[in-house]
Amino acid sequence: MKKLLVILLVSFCVFGAFAGGSKEASKASTVPGYDSKLVAAAQAEGELVVYGSCEEEYLSAACQNFENLFGIKVSYQRLSTGEVQAKIEEENGNPSADVFFGGTTDPYNALANEGLLVAYDATNASHLLTTNYKHKDNLWYGIYTGLLGFMVNTDELKRLGLEAPQDFADLIKPEYKGLIWLSNYNTAGTAKLVVNTVIQKYGHDKGIQYLVDLDKNIEVYTKSGSGPSKNVGTGECVIGIGFLHDGIYQIVDNGYKNIALVIPSSGTTCEIGATAIFKGAKHENAAKLWIEYALSPDCVNLAKENGSYQFLVIDNAEQPKEAYDFGLDPSNVIDYDWDDAGKNTSKYVAEVMDALAASGAATGDTSRFQVK
Repeated sequence: MKKLLVILLVSFCVFGAFAGGSKEASKASTVPGYDSKLVAAAQAEGELVVYGSCEEEYLSAACQNFENLFGIKVSYQRLSTGEVQAKIEEENGNPSADVFFGGTTDPYNALANEGLLVAYDATNASHLLTTNYKHKDNLWYGIYTGLLGFMVNTDELKRLGLEAPQDFADLIKPEYKGLIWLSNYNTAGTAKLVVNTVIQKYGHDKGIQYLVDLDKNIEVYTKSGSGPSKNVGTGECVIGIGFLHDGIYQIVDNGYKNIALVIPSSGTTCEIGATAIFKGAKHENAAKLWIEYALSPDCVNLAKENGSYQFLVIDNAEQPKEAYDFGLDPSNVIDYDWDDAGKNTSKYVAEVMDALAASGAATGDTSRFQVK
């Protein structure tokens, strides 16, 4: 009888342990707003590796929140979009990361055309404001958009007796020699967008000549697209070309009241900050869950809380009030040819660098064309 009681007690404890474990697993895979089967499959993989090209503060917050929500360990690295593109091309289907997050879509389109992104039919894509904010074959999805423009140091312009440039054509005026900073065409998605913008504005040959003329006024090409904005408030850079939300960060978060934002008068272009899954991702289900997460308020509403004031492109997000306070209008853009940019950006960048070298620019000088 005593032996029977022991057997029954052990059986009860084992059953209770399994029941408790099942309950915990069920609880763990139930996160409001997400498919429980996908969550469970992602949790079984237990890990996700992210390459991010948005600013570090937002990237860190987004990754930490994903980890908190789903109990999946997240490793991340902040790289420029050009660096991510180069790494994924070199790894050629055996990537060291699972997903790409943030940064302009021209490098995403290049990777898509090379077959290095995989399609995923995301449920939360139903919240995108328009289908313009995703790849036609679901190879990437937009998460935010931001305007390309100029950030100027008003104190320095006043000291120099200069007016702020109002359009792209103004930037090549001789009075701005040595005052302008831009990012490196080889490393930054922002600079690649500049290349495509001027080629689409002026035509191929005139656009490349414009960039050769602009080079005469540029002091530094920073590795990252946000690099110029970080030096405008100090006066080291007087005119920075980049995304205006980076200027808002410098004004609002870093207190530089001497920065003014300029939207080019003839119209500008916008970036679509995106996210995508790399071909050959080791944690495929966690990567799919990341896409659903990136297209949700759980992720994108963290942006404005972490110094990123881009306009959000899903209908259930909270738009950053700061962008509107500074008069930015995401509809004030030219009709950008995304297809041409996707197919030809790498070629255009090579042509620009060749043209700069032929004009006498020291394109190998890493103190000017920065890569670190």
